[in-house]
Parts: sequence; structure tokens; C-alpha cells
Amino acid sequence: MSVLSLAGWISLGFLALGAIGALYRIVRGPALLDRAIAVDVILIVLSSGLTVWMALNDSTHFIVLVVVASLIGFISSATLARFTVEGAHANQAEPEPQQGPTGGDV
Repeated sequence: MSVLSLAGWISLGFLALGAIGALYRIVRGPALLDRAIAVDVILIVLSSGLTVWMALNDSTHFIVLVVVASLIGFISSATLARFTVEGAHANQAEPEPQQGPTGGDV
């Protein structure tokens, strides 16, 4: 076993740990945004794992899947960021008026 293949298998192990962590966040995430980011992390881990697998096997069979997963991740992240910003602006309340020392509005 060469050093490169050993590094590849170690990388795949760490990527599997990252995928397990992201799956945990999908199941236990307190907010919908946490779950959406975890799905994006899973796509990144999938792309990275396929890339390492291709490097270990000296092939390029999965390059289309890597590109498609990357495009889906980018588009979903950009869409999520847009709706998160729009939702934050829509949910902002009007500031409450300041009251003076006599109890009237300032």
C-alpha cells in the first residue's frame, strides 16, 4: 500500500465522519436553516468522497456526478441565502418609540 492510497483511505474515513455529523445535524437540527446547511455539507462530502475515490482508482468515471453535485450545492446555497436575507428583512418589526422621563413619546 502506497502513501497516497493510505492518505486516500484516511481521507475517506474523515469524510465519512463528516457525513455522520451532518446527518446528526439534519435529524437534531433545531432550525430549518441548520438542516439546510447540513444537506449542503452532505453534498460537499459526497463530491469530495467521489473525487478521492477517483484519485485512488485512477479513473474519471464520476466527474459528471461531482460537477452536478457542486452545481446543485451552489444553486441551493445561493437560493437559501437569498430567501434567508429576504425573510430577515420581512420579519423585522418597527422599532418601538422611545419614551421620555415623563412617560410621553420623545
